[in-house]
Amino acid sequence: MKFIGRTQELTKLSKAFKKNAFDAFIIYGRRRIGKSELIKQALRDSDLMGIYYECKQTSEKNNIVSLLSIISEKMNMPPLGFATMEDTLHFLFQKSQIDPFILVIDEYPYLRAKTEGLDSIFQVLIDQYKDTSKMKLIICGSFVDIMRSMIEKENPLYGRMTAIELKSMDYFDTQKFYPRYSPEDKVRIFSVFGGIPYYNRQIDDSLSVRENMMNLIVEPGSRFEDEVTNYLQTEIGKIENANEVFETLAKGYSKYKDILDQSHVSSGPALADVLKRLVHMEVVVKETPINDENNRKKTSYHISDNLSLFFFRYIFRFASQRSIMNPDIFYDRYISEDFESRYVPNRFEIICRQYLIRQNKMGTIEESFERIGKYYYDLPKERKNGEFDVVTEDKNGYFFYEAKFRTKPITEQIIKKEIEQVNHSGLKAYRYGFFSRSGYDADESEDARIKLISLREMYQD
Repeated sequence: MKFIGRTQELTKLSKAFKKNAFDAFIIYGRRRIGKSELIKQALRDSDLMGIYYECKQTSEKNNIVSLLSIISEKMNMPPLGFATMEDTLHFLFQKSQIDPFILVIDEYPYLRAKTEGLDSIFQVLIDQYKDTSKMKLIICGSFVDIMRSMIEKENPLYGRMTAIELKSMDYFDTQKFYPRYSPEDKVRIFSVFGGIPYYNRQIDDSLSVRENMMNLIVEPGSRFEDEVTNYLQTEIGKIENANEVFETLAKGYSKYKDILDQSHVSSGPALADVLKRLVHMEVVVKETPINDENNRKKTSYHISDNLSLFFFRYIFRFASQRSIMNPDIFYDRYISEDFESRYVPNRFEIICRQYLIRQNKMGTIEESFERIGKYYYDLPKERKNGEFDVVTEDKNGYFFYEAKFRTKPITEQIIKKEIEQVNHSGLKAYRYGFFSRSGYDADESEDARIKLISLREMYQD
Protein backbone atom coordinates (compact mmCIF):
# COMPACT_ATOMS: atom_id res chain seq x y z
CA MET A 1 0.00 0.00 0.00
CA LYS A 2 1.27 3.43 -0.96
CA PHE A 3 2.63 5.57 1.88
CA ILE A 4 0.86 8.93 2.09
CA GLY A 5 1.98 12.23 3.62
CA ARG A 6 4.54 12.95 6.38
CA THR A 7 6.95 14.46 3.84
CA GLN A 8 8.68 16.76 6.33
CA GLU A 9 9.20 14.01 8.89
CA LEU A 10 10.55 11.57 6.28
CA THR A 11 12.94 14.23 4.98
CA LYS A 12 14.24 14.92 8.49
CA LEU A 13 14.89 11.23 9.15
CA SER A 14 16.44 10.71 5.71
CA LYS A 15 18.95 13.51 6.24
CA ALA A 16 19.94 12.08 9.61
CA PHE A 17 20.34 8.56 8.21
CA LYS A 18 22.77 9.82 5.56
CA LYS A 19 25.16 11.36 8.10
CA ASN A 20 28.10 9.28 9.21
CA ALA A 21 27.50 10.14 12.87
CA PHE A 22 25.28 9.35 15.85
CA ASP A 23 21.79 10.79 15.92
CA ALA A 24 18.75 10.13 18.10
CA PHE A 25 15.02 10.81 17.83
CA ILE A 26 11.99 10.53 20.07
CA ILE A 27 8.88 10.01 17.94
CA TYR A 28 5.53 10.18 19.69
CA GLY A 29 1.85 10.84 19.13
CA ARG A 30 -1.55 9.35 19.86
CA ARG A 31 -2.45 5.79 18.91
CA ARG A 32 -3.28 5.19 15.21
CA ILE A 33 -1.47 8.38 14.15
CA GLY A 34 1.03 6.48 11.97
CA LYS A 35 4.26 6.53 13.98
CA SER A 36 5.27 2.95 13.21
CA GLU A 37 4.36 3.30 9.53
CA LEU A 38 6.46 6.46 9.29
CA ILE A 39 9.47 4.69 10.81
CA LYS A 40 9.03 1.61 8.62
CA GLN A 41 8.84 3.79 5.51
CA ALA A 42 12.01 5.62 6.58
CA LEU A 43 13.72 2.25 7.02
CA ARG A 44 12.59 1.15 3.55
CA ASP A 45 13.98 4.37 2.06
CA SER A 46 17.38 3.94 3.75
CA ASP A 47 20.33 1.79 2.73
CA LEU A 48 21.28 1.24 6.38
CA MET A 49 20.49 -1.96 8.24
CA GLY A 50 17.48 -1.49 10.50
CA ILE A 51 16.89 -3.26 13.81
CA TYR A 52 13.22 -2.70 14.59
CA TYR A 53 11.93 -3.93 17.95
CA GLU A 54 8.40 -3.48 19.24
CA CYS A 55 8.40 -3.77 23.03
CA LYS A 56 5.95 -6.08 24.76
CA GLN A 57 3.92 -5.73 27.94
CA THR A 58 5.95 -8.53 29.50
CA SER A 59 9.02 -8.82 31.71
CA GLU A 60 12.38 -7.23 30.99
CA LYS A 61 13.83 -10.71 30.47
CA ASN A 62 11.24 -11.60 27.85
CA ASN A 63 11.93 -8.36 25.98
CA ILE A 64 15.69 -8.99 26.12
CA VAL A 65 15.30 -12.46 24.62
CA SER A 66 13.09 -11.15 21.82
CA LEU A 67 15.41 -8.24 21.01
CA LEU A 68 18.52 -10.46 21.06
CA SER A 69 16.85 -12.83 18.59
CA ILE A 70 16.29 -9.94 16.15
CA ILE A 71 19.86 -8.67 16.61
CA SER A 72 21.32 -12.12 15.90
CA GLU A 73 19.21 -12.48 12.77
CA LYS A 74 19.94 -8.97 11.42
CA MET A 75 23.67 -9.09 12.17
CA ASN A 76 24.05 -12.71 11.09
CA MET A 77 25.48 -13.69 14.48
CA PRO A 78 25.10 -16.76 16.72
CA PRO A 79 22.60 -16.51 19.60
CA LEU A 80 23.48 -13.81 22.12
CA GLY A 81 23.06 -14.28 25.86
CA PHE A 82 23.06 -10.90 27.61
CA ALA A 83 21.26 -10.92 30.95
CA THR A 84 20.17 -7.27 31.15
CA MET A 85 18.84 -4.62 28.82
CA GLU A 86 21.76 -2.39 29.76
CA ASP A 87 24.27 -5.02 28.58
CA THR A 88 22.29 -5.52 25.37
CA LEU A 89 22.23 -1.82 24.57
CA HIS A 90 25.91 -1.46 25.50
CA PHE A 91 26.73 -4.17 22.97
CA LEU A 92 24.75 -2.36 20.26
CA PHE A 93 26.45 0.98 20.94
CA GLN A 94 29.85 -0.73 20.74
CA LYS A 95 28.97 -2.40 17.43
CA SER A 96 27.76 0.93 16.02
CA GLN A 97 31.28 2.36 16.26
CA ILE A 98 32.24 0.05 13.39
CA ASP A 99 29.04 -0.46 11.40
CA PRO A 100 26.30 2.16 11.05
CA PHE A 101 22.72 0.93 11.57
CA ILE A 102 19.30 2.14 12.72
CA LEU A 103 17.95 0.97 16.07
CA VAL A 104 14.21 1.43 16.61
CA ILE A 105 12.64 0.81 20.02
CA ASP A 106 8.88 1.02 19.42
CA GLU A 107 6.26 1.13 22.19
CA TYR A 108 9.08 2.23 24.51
CA PRO A 109 6.85 2.88 27.57
CA TYR A 110 6.20 -0.89 27.89
CA LEU A 111 9.94 -1.61 28.19
CA ARG A 112 10.51 1.49 30.32
CA ALA A 113 7.95 0.26 32.86
CA LYS A 114 9.79 -3.07 33.27
CA THR A 115 13.41 -1.85 33.16
CA GLU A 116 14.47 0.25 36.12
CA GLY A 117 16.24 3.48 35.15
CA LEU A 118 16.03 2.84 31.39
CA ASP A 119 16.08 6.57 30.52
CA SER A 120 19.27 6.95 32.57
CA ILE A 121 20.82 3.90 30.90
CA PHE A 122 20.26 5.48 27.49
CA GLN A 123 21.60 8.81 28.75
CA VAL A 124 24.85 7.25 29.96
CA LEU A 125 25.34 5.29 26.72
CA ILE A 126 24.58 8.32 24.53
CA ASP A 127 27.05 10.47 26.47
CA GLN A 128 29.70 7.73 26.28
CA TYR A 129 29.37 6.94 22.56
CA LYS A 130 27.93 10.08 20.92
CA ASP A 131 31.31 11.03 19.40
CA THR A 132 32.22 7.57 18.13
CA SER A 133 28.92 5.84 17.40
CA LYS A 134 27.32 5.76 13.94
CA MET A 135 23.98 4.54 15.27
CA LYS A 136 20.68 6.22 14.39
CA LEU A 137 18.51 5.67 17.47
CA ILE A 138 14.73 6.04 17.38
CA ILE A 139 12.58 5.71 20.51
CA CYS A 140 8.86 5.65 19.79
CA GLY A 141 5.68 5.49 21.86
CA SER A 142 1.94 6.19 21.95
CA PHE A 143 1.56 7.27 25.56
CA VAL A 144 1.90 10.98 24.91
CA ASP A 145 2.32 12.01 28.55
CA ILE A 146 5.19 9.56 29.10
CA MET A 147 6.96 10.34 25.84
CA ARG A 148 6.63 14.08 26.30
CA SER A 149 8.10 13.80 29.81
CA MET A 150 11.28 12.36 28.26
CA ILE A 151 12.14 15.67 26.58
CA GLU A 152 11.56 17.80 29.67
CA LYS A 153 14.40 19.24 31.75
CA GLU A 154 13.90 16.82 34.63
CA ASN A 155 14.51 13.78 32.42
CA PRO A 156 18.03 12.33 31.94
CA LEU A 157 17.53 12.38 28.15
CA TYR A 158 16.79 16.11 28.02
CA GLY A 159 18.70 17.79 25.19
CA ARG A 160 20.07 14.51 23.82
CA MET A 161 17.37 13.57 21.32
CA THR A 162 15.36 15.33 18.61
CA ALA A 163 11.63 15.17 19.26
CA ILE A 164 9.13 14.53 16.48
CA GLU A 165 5.49 14.72 17.56
CA LEU A 166 3.09 13.34 14.96
CA LYS A 167 -0.21 15.18 14.73
CA SER A 168 -3.32 14.41 12.71
CA MET A 169 -2.83 14.99 8.99
CA ASP A 170 -4.62 17.99 7.50
CA TYR A 171 -7.55 17.71 5.11
CA PHE A 172 -5.34 18.04 2.01
CA ASP A 173 -2.95 15.19 2.75
CA THR A 174 -5.82 13.06 4.06
CA GLN A 175 -7.84 13.32 0.85
CA LYS A 176 -5.12 11.34 -0.93
CA PHE A 177 -6.50 8.23 0.81
CA TYR A 178 -9.76 8.57 -1.18
CA PRO A 179 -8.87 10.31 -4.48
CA ARG A 180 -12.01 9.19 -6.34
CA TYR A 181 -14.37 11.20 -4.17
CA SER A 182 -15.72 14.60 -5.23
CA PRO A 183 -14.55 17.62 -3.17
CA GLU A 184 -17.96 17.65 -1.43
CA ASP A 185 -17.64 14.02 -0.38
CA LYS A 186 -14.03 14.56 0.68
CA VAL A 187 -15.31 17.18 3.12
CA ARG A 188 -17.98 14.79 4.40
CA ILE A 189 -15.64 11.81 4.88
CA PHE A 190 -12.96 13.98 6.56
CA SER A 191 -15.68 15.29 8.89
CA VAL A 192 -16.15 11.72 10.16
CA PHE A 193 -12.68 10.17 10.10
CA GLY A 194 -10.43 13.23 10.37
CA GLY A 195 -6.71 13.05 9.73
CA ILE A 196 -5.83 9.74 11.41
CA PRO A 197 -4.04 7.57 8.79
CA TYR A 198 -5.22 4.23 10.19
CA TYR A 199 -8.88 5.25 9.95
CA ASN A 200 -8.51 6.56 6.43
CA ARG A 201 -6.80 3.40 5.16
CA GLN A 202 -10.06 1.56 5.85
CA ILE A 203 -12.11 3.84 3.57
CA ASP A 204 -13.21 2.37 0.25
CA ASP A 205 -13.80 5.24 -2.17
CA SER A 206 -15.61 2.93 -4.59
CA LEU A 207 -18.44 3.04 -2.05
CA SER A 208 -20.48 6.09 -1.10
CA VAL A 209 -19.70 8.19 1.97
CA ARG A 210 -22.83 6.84 3.62
CA GLU A 211 -21.83 3.23 2.89
CA ASN A 212 -18.41 3.80 4.45
CA MET A 213 -19.99 5.43 7.49
CA MET A 214 -22.40 2.51 7.87
CA ASN A 215 -19.72 -0.16 7.38
CA LEU A 216 -17.08 1.42 9.60
CA ILE A 217 -18.87 3.14 12.49
CA VAL A 218 -22.71 3.08 12.39
CA GLU A 219 -23.66 -0.59 12.04
CA PRO A 220 -23.38 -2.83 15.13
CA GLY A 221 -20.22 -4.90 14.86
CA SER A 222 -18.53 -2.37 12.57
CA ARG A 223 -14.74 -2.02 12.57
CA PHE A 224 -14.70 1.18 14.62
CA GLU A 225 -17.68 0.42 16.85
CA ASP A 226 -15.47 0.27 19.96
CA GLU A 227 -12.51 2.27 18.60
CA VAL A 228 -13.26 5.52 20.40
CA THR A 229 -14.15 3.98 23.76
CA ASN A 230 -11.09 1.70 23.65
CA TYR A 231 -8.82 4.59 22.72
CA LEU A 232 -10.20 6.79 25.48
CA GLN A 233 -10.03 3.95 27.99
CA THR A 234 -6.35 3.52 27.14
CA GLU A 235 -5.53 7.22 27.16
CA ILE A 236 -7.85 8.68 29.79
CA GLY A 237 -9.34 5.67 31.55
CA LYS A 238 -8.29 6.95 34.96
CA ILE A 239 -9.88 10.39 34.47
CA GLU A 240 -13.20 10.49 36.27
CA ASN A 241 -16.08 12.16 34.38
CA ALA A 242 -14.23 12.11 31.03
CA ASN A 243 -17.14 10.44 29.21
CA GLU A 244 -19.63 12.93 30.61
CA VAL A 245 -17.47 15.84 29.44
CA PHE A 246 -16.99 14.31 25.99
CA GLU A 247 -20.71 13.76 25.50
CA THR A 248 -21.43 17.36 26.53
CA LEU A 249 -18.82 18.72 24.12
CA ALA A 250 -20.26 16.57 21.31
CA LYS A 251 -23.68 18.13 21.83
CA GLY A 252 -22.18 21.51 21.01
CA TYR A 253 -21.61 22.97 24.49
CA SER A 254 -18.20 24.61 24.51
CA LYS A 255 -18.11 27.28 27.23
CA TYR A 256 -16.91 26.30 30.69
CA LYS A 257 -20.15 27.19 32.51
CA ASP A 258 -22.30 25.35 29.98
CA ILE A 259 -20.09 22.25 30.16
CA LEU A 260 -20.33 22.30 33.96
CA ASP A 261 -24.14 22.64 33.89
CA GLN A 262 -24.76 20.04 31.21
CA SER A 263 -22.18 17.39 32.15
CA HIS A 264 -23.23 17.21 35.81
CA VAL A 265 -19.60 17.10 36.94
CA SER A 266 -19.65 17.59 40.69
CA SER A 267 -17.76 20.89 40.91
CA GLY A 268 -15.93 23.60 39.02
CA PRO A 269 -12.47 22.51 40.22
CA ALA A 270 -13.24 18.91 39.20
CA LEU A 271 -14.24 20.03 35.70
CA ALA A 272 -11.19 22.28 35.43
CA ASP A 273 -8.97 19.31 36.24
CA VAL A 274 -10.69 17.07 33.65
CA LEU A 275 -10.44 19.71 30.91
CA LYS A 276 -6.82 20.48 31.74
CA ARG A 277 -5.84 16.83 31.43
CA LEU A 278 -7.83 16.31 28.22
CA VAL A 279 -6.22 19.37 26.64
CA HIS A 280 -2.76 18.24 27.73
CA MET A 281 -3.39 14.88 26.08
CA GLU A 282 -4.60 16.67 22.93
CA VAL A 283 -7.97 14.91 22.73
CA VAL A 284 -9.62 18.26 23.45
CA VAL A 285 -8.52 21.66 22.15
CA LYS A 286 -8.81 24.88 24.14
CA GLU A 287 -9.54 28.00 22.11
CA THR A 288 -9.57 31.70 22.98
CA PRO A 289 -10.63 34.58 20.70
CA ILE A 290 -7.68 36.16 18.90
CA ASN A 291 -8.92 39.59 19.99
CA ASP A 292 -9.31 38.66 23.68
CA GLU A 293 -6.92 35.82 24.44
CA ASN A 294 -6.79 36.31 28.21
CA ASN A 295 -10.53 36.36 28.85
CA ARG A 296 -11.34 33.06 30.55
CA LYS A 297 -15.10 33.56 30.16
CA LYS A 298 -14.72 33.56 26.38
CA THR A 299 -12.55 30.44 26.31
CA SER A 300 -14.12 27.45 24.57
CA TYR A 301 -13.35 23.74 24.47
CA HIS A 302 -13.83 21.35 21.55
CA ILE A 303 -13.21 17.69 20.77
CA SER A 304 -10.21 17.69 18.44
CA ASP A 305 -10.69 14.24 16.87
CA ASN A 306 -13.46 13.98 14.27
CA LEU A 307 -14.22 10.29 14.83
CA SER A 308 -14.57 10.89 18.58
CA LEU A 309 -16.88 13.84 17.92
CA PHE A 310 -19.02 11.82 15.50
CA PHE A 311 -19.14 8.87 17.90
CA PHE A 312 -20.29 10.88 20.91
CA ARG A 313 -22.70 13.02 18.90
CA TYR A 314 -24.52 10.10 17.29
CA ILE A 315 -23.44 6.61 18.39
CA PHE A 316 -22.86 7.01 22.13
CA ARG A 317 -25.74 9.47 22.56
CA PHE A 318 -28.31 7.21 20.86
CA ALA A 319 -26.84 3.86 21.88
CA SER A 320 -30.15 2.46 23.18
CA GLN A 321 -32.01 3.27 19.98
CA ARG A 322 -29.17 1.94 17.82
CA SER A 323 -29.18 -1.41 19.63
CA ILE A 324 -32.81 -2.18 18.66
CA MET A 325 -33.19 -0.44 15.28
CA ASN A 326 -32.42 -1.30 11.70
CA PRO A 327 -29.09 0.49 10.92
CA ASP A 328 -30.44 2.32 7.87
CA ILE A 329 -33.52 3.54 9.72
CA PHE A 330 -31.32 4.59 12.65
CA TYR A 331 -29.06 6.56 10.29
CA ASP A 332 -31.99 8.29 8.60
CA ARG A 333 -33.66 9.22 11.88
CA TYR A 334 -30.72 10.22 14.09
CA ILE A 335 -27.84 11.13 11.80
CA SER A 336 -28.75 12.08 8.24
CA GLU A 337 -30.32 15.54 8.57
CA ASP A 338 -28.17 16.82 11.42
CA PHE A 339 -25.01 15.49 9.76
CA GLU A 340 -25.64 17.39 6.54
CA SER A 341 -27.09 20.62 7.94
CA ARG A 342 -25.03 21.15 11.10
CA TYR A 343 -22.20 18.67 11.63
CA VAL A 344 -20.46 18.87 8.25
CA PRO A 345 -20.78 22.68 7.91
CA ASN A 346 -19.14 23.01 11.33
CA ARG A 347 -16.26 20.71 10.31
CA PHE A 348 -15.97 22.60 7.02
CA GLU A 349 -14.88 25.65 9.00
CA ILE A 350 -11.98 23.58 10.39
CA ILE A 351 -11.02 22.55 6.85
CA CYS A 352 -11.07 26.21 5.76
CA ARG A 353 -8.71 27.08 8.62
CA GLN A 354 -6.41 24.24 7.61
CA TYR A 355 -6.44 25.51 4.01
CA LEU A 356 -5.40 28.99 5.14
CA ILE A 357 -2.66 27.65 7.41
CA ARG A 358 -1.38 25.44 4.59
CA GLN A 359 -1.27 28.35 2.15
CA ASN A 360 0.36 30.56 4.79
CA LYS A 361 3.14 28.00 5.35
CA MET A 362 3.65 27.68 1.60
CA GLY A 363 3.99 31.45 1.27
CA THR A 364 1.11 31.79 -1.19
CA ILE A 365 -1.03 34.04 1.05
CA GLU A 366 -0.90 37.62 -0.21
CA GLU A 367 -0.08 38.93 3.26
CA SER A 368 1.31 36.30 5.63
CA PHE A 369 -0.69 36.19 8.86
CA GLU A 370 0.58 35.71 12.41
CA ARG A 371 -2.65 34.49 14.03
CA ILE A 372 -5.80 32.63 13.07
CA GLY A 373 -8.87 31.80 15.12
CA LYS A 374 -12.22 33.02 16.35
CA TYR A 375 -13.07 36.70 16.82
CA TYR A 376 -15.43 37.60 19.67
CA TYR A 377 -17.81 40.55 19.48
CA ASP A 378 -20.14 42.09 22.03
CA LEU A 379 -23.00 44.54 21.37
CA PRO A 380 -24.28 45.63 24.82
CA LYS A 381 -26.98 47.96 23.50
CA GLU A 382 -28.51 45.18 21.47
CA ARG A 383 -27.82 42.58 24.15
CA LYS A 384 -26.11 40.49 21.56
CA ASN A 385 -22.74 38.79 21.33
CA GLY A 386 -21.12 36.09 19.27
CA GLU A 387 -18.08 34.84 17.42
CA PHE A 388 -16.78 34.83 13.90
CA ASP A 389 -15.14 31.45 13.41
CA VAL A 390 -12.41 32.13 10.83
CA VAL A 391 -10.42 35.35 11.19
CA THR A 392 -6.73 35.96 10.53
CA GLU A 393 -4.53 38.81 11.71
CA ASP A 394 -1.55 40.17 9.80
CA LYS A 395 0.40 43.43 9.83
CA ASN A 396 -2.47 45.22 8.06
CA GLY A 397 -5.14 44.10 10.52
CA TYR A 398 -7.95 41.52 10.44
CA PHE A 399 -8.99 39.43 7.44
CA PHE A 400 -12.52 38.03 7.92
CA TYR A 401 -13.59 34.74 6.30
CA GLU A 402 -17.02 33.17 6.00
CA ALA A 403 -17.34 29.43 5.26
CA LYS A 404 -20.59 28.15 3.73
CA PHE A 405 -21.18 24.47 3.00
CA ARG A 406 -24.54 24.93 1.28
CA THR A 407 -26.16 23.73 -1.92
CA LYS A 408 -26.69 27.18 -3.44
CA PRO A 409 -23.99 29.57 -4.71
CA ILE A 410 -23.02 32.64 -2.68
CA THR A 411 -24.53 35.75 -4.24
CA GLU A 412 -23.42 39.39 -4.16
CA GLN A 413 -26.37 40.06 -1.86
CA ILE A 414 -25.13 37.47 0.64
CA ILE A 415 -21.61 38.93 0.50
CA LYS A 416 -22.88 42.47 1.13
CA LYS A 417 -25.04 41.27 4.02
CA GLU A 418 -22.11 39.42 5.63
CA ILE A 419 -19.86 42.49 5.31
CA GLU A 420 -22.55 44.69 6.87
CA GLN A 421 -22.82 42.23 9.77
CA VAL A 422 -19.09 42.26 10.30
CA ASN A 423 -18.91 46.05 10.24
CA HIS A 424 -21.86 46.31 12.63
CA SER A 425 -20.15 43.95 15.10
CA GLY A 426 -17.20 46.31 15.47
CA LEU A 427 -14.70 44.05 13.74
CA LYS A 428 -12.52 46.35 11.65
CA ALA A 429 -11.60 43.98 8.82
CA TYR A 430 -9.58 45.32 5.92
CA ARG A 431 -10.48 42.34 3.70
CA TYR A 432 -13.27 39.75 3.43
CA GLY A 433 -12.91 36.18 2.21
CA PHE A 434 -15.56 33.59 1.39
CA PHE A 435 -15.38 29.80 1.09
CA SER A 436 -18.22 28.20 -0.85
CA ARG A 437 -19.12 24.59 -1.56
CA SER A 438 -21.34 25.57 -4.50
CA GLY A 439 -19.45 28.45 -6.08
CA TYR A 440 -20.53 32.06 -6.52
CA ASP A 441 -22.98 34.29 -8.33
CA ALA A 442 -20.59 37.18 -7.69
CA ASP A 443 -17.37 38.65 -9.06
CA GLU A 444 -14.46 39.40 -6.72
CA SER A 445 -12.85 41.66 -9.31
CA GLU A 446 -15.47 44.31 -8.60
CA ASP A 447 -14.15 44.86 -5.07
CA ALA A 448 -10.44 44.49 -4.24
CA ARG A 449 -11.32 43.84 -0.59
CA ILE A 450 -13.10 40.57 -1.43
CA LYS A 451 -11.52 37.15 -2.01
CA LEU A 452 -13.62 34.19 -3.20
CA ILE A 453 -12.33 30.64 -2.70
CA SER A 454 -14.08 27.66 -4.26
CA LEU A 455 -14.16 24.16 -2.83
CA ARG A 456 -12.45 22.78 -5.92
CA GLU A 457 -9.62 25.31 -5.48
CA MET A 458 -9.07 24.07 -1.93
CA TYR A 459 -8.30 20.58 -3.24
CA GLN A 460 -5.98 21.56 -6.10
CA ASP A 461 -2.24 20.83 -5.87
